[in-house]
Amino acid sequence: MGHLFGMRTVGRKPALSAQRLMVRRGQRDFVTALARGLDVMRAFSSRQEEQLTLADIAKLVQLPRATVRRSLITLCALGYVEESGKVFRLAPKVLILAQAYLSSNLLPRVARPFVERVSSELAESCSVSILHEAEVIYVARSTNKRLSALLGDVGSRRPAYCTSMGRVLLAHLSEASLDEYFRAVELKPLTAHTITDESELRALLVKIRKQEFCLSDQQTELDLRTIAVPVRNNSGPVVAAMHVTTQASRTTKRQMIQRFLPVLREAAAEIRALLV
Repeated sequence: MGHLFGMRTVGRKPALSAQRLMVRRGQRDFVTALARGLDVMRAFSSRQEEQLTLADIAKLVQLPRATVRRSLITLCALGYVEESGKVFRLAPKVLILAQAYLSSNLLPRVARPFVERVSSELAESCSVSILHEAEVIYVARSTNKRLSALLGDVGSRRPAYCTSMGRVLLAHLSEASLDEYFRAVELKPLTAHTITDESELRALLVKIRKQEFCLSDQQTELDLRTIAVPVRNNSGPVVAAMHVTTQASRTTKRQMIQRFLPVLREAAAEIRALLV
């Protein structure tokens, strides 16, 4: 799980630039231009709009317009960004980068049939995610689209502090990494139910670590209830989390613990055996 918090996203405190962070860590061979180009590409995931102006991107990545312009020219020449008048959008070629991760990484390939099986058995959406920086990133999703508008698809990101998968993953961080996380994250209420008190969250993470599951009730969206379990590799460390989502209006917490949790735990155990 990634524990560097240098990227600027919703729910995060202002962070060091990638360049300054790597210099601090003694990486003299760090390629600043490449880092800035990647920051520019990631800017498109920070907003809902498909198209962004140069000014929009410069504001999102906190870089001078001239620097952003050079990155955009390069990315357009390589085919990763398209320009239309004064606006820019990501080009389909970026999907090659995502596909490279999904096809080369064992976890998404192993998890995919299990999330489909769990989804089919419970008639609910099922996902697997990893912790990256201050967020969870979905690496496998079932094709059950009942709640897809709320949850997004593979590659979607969500704040870790208020999601069931995020809390499971945070619960298994070292104390030092958890301290680093709370220094970097901004705990914002997404609903009236969202827990934003750090002390309360830390106590909850201790409980989650002991019970080996997390039930999240309307923490990110009203009427959205999720339950998650850790996914370990064959050696034992937690490498991901797996959850099932439902609507609070039609599924009780007791039903989730009694019916959903055993199915999730069985699937997680089978995935573990394959993550060698």
